[in-house]
Amino acid sequence: MRKILITATNYPGLCARGLKLLQENNCEVVVNEFGRPFTPKELSDSAGDVEAVIANIERWDDTVFDLAPKLKIIVRFGTGYDSVDLEAAKRHGVIVCNTPGINAAAVAEHALGLLLGLVREIPRLNALTREGRWPRRIFYELSGRTLGILGFGAVGQQIAKKASGFEFQLIAYDKYPNKDAAKKLGVTLCTLNDVLTQSDYLSVNLPSLPDTYHIINEENIARMKDGVFLVNTARGPLMDENAAGKALESGKIAGMAADVFEKEPVHSDYPLFRLGNYICTPHSAGETYENYDATGFATAQAVVAALNGKEPNHRLV
Repeated sequence: MRKILITATNYPGLCARGLKLLQENNCEVVVNEFGRPFTPKELSDSAGDVEAVIANIERWDDTVFDLAPKLKIIVRFGTGYDSVDLEAAKRHGVIVCNTPGINAAAVAEHALGLLLGLVREIPRLNALTREGRWPRRIFYELSGRTLGILGFGAVGQQIAKKASGFEFQLIAYDKYPNKDAAKKLGVTLCTLNDVLTQSDYLSVNLPSLPDTYHIINEENIARMKDGVFLVNTARGPLMDENAAGKALESGKIAGMAADVFEKEPVHSDYPLFRLGNYICTPHSAGETYENYDATGFATAQAVVAALNGKEPNHRLV
């Protein structure tokens, strides 16, 4: 039997179709029983004789590849692949795939949920009301305001689609913009500078790449409108958390919501937790039953294809 390591959490319970496909193809499956990403030591201890991995966000580099001589393929359970050193994988002859677009609807729903919670101060008002206080607040409505989407891929397009009912003015930036999708969704494609300077609300949906590292930094925050609201459901390294914290304290950023952090998991002493205009969730935007089922099956299909000498879908290297 071929040994498959699944570091993605919840696979046995929520990815029944994928698990069945692997088992039908003579695979011995080792699942993640920790309920969290593997530590480097746990990964090193587990990788020795595996031929395929369905990966969470653990770091896969030369050090780990050296310990896994039988490894043929890594499939990321999701879109982002910044945790995999593609050049190292290439040197070791390891195929790397991802599963783009499947979680887009789930992440878009979460992003809009965070935005609504943020601009209406729902977490804070909930807490105060439960204390027996009655903190009535006055808010601006969303209609007619500008929602900027940084990154107009699958998630960005779903955000535009779902946000249209709020009657936003929708603008977006993408390095490789999909003009047909923008036209269909009523989105105006702009430069990065225009999205930064024109948005009342800004949703960050870019991939984590060298040229997007800390794209939300002191300089770009200074370009934004005073009182902008910011949501990041993409990747933590896109955000200079230091600069964002200062802008939240000064009011330059009126409020910020994040599902991702530069270093995960975070601990209770995380500096932004002390700020009342900051809300967050634990990298859970894609956590839906539908996404687990579809992504689980797609990852299993890629593994089975590669182990049988066929070309897997969404191959990166």
